Amino acid sequence: MIQETLITTINDQGQPHIAPMGVHVEADDYIILPFKPSTTLDNLLNTETAVINYCDDVRIFAGCLTGRRDWPLSPTETINGYFLSDSLAHSELRLQRVEDDVLRPKLICRVVHSVNHRPFQGFNRAQYSVLEAAILISRLEMLPWEKIQSELDYLRIGFEKTAGDRERQAWDWLMAVIAQHQQAKGLL
Repeated sequence: MIQETLITTINDQGQPHIAPMGVHVEADDYIILPFKPSTTLDNLLNTETAVINYCDDVRIFAGCLTGRRDWPLSPTETINGYFLSDSLAHSELRLQRVEDDVLRPKLICRVVHSVNHRPFQGFNRAQYSVLEAAILISRLEMLPWEKIQSELDYLRIGFEKTAGDRERQAWDWLMAVIAQHQQAKGLL
């Protein structure tokens, strides 16, 4: 199973980094597969810790992909690090082992502490649409434009029916990146 989460890590100087990432869950293992090069990869290898943030505010996912990384953080309890203050829950991880790879090393972690901050109230279709659009944004250079456009057209249907203010803001940020990409590639 893959869970779409937000990973927080810190560098050697204690500076936090937030990144949206799909985490693979296999029994007690939480597998993080960052692409090389990445700040998350460097930080996790250096500190051997990370935090999985479970969050329903899709603005944070979209914000991280559009240069908005200044989200409120709180200190963790058992590892040196931070969790997103707006998270519903978070799990503090320790790195167990690394399976290196040229493109995406496999970082196998274990939960050492988990906290539930407030209940999950459910997702609406707009939140799902923003998450999927954010994943498309992260793959603009990997996927053909026709695939991206087709997916966005479909996602827009559910988005327009169910979006609230947070989802609209996140969607607008993502669509601005799409427009920049189209312009840069001569697709307009």
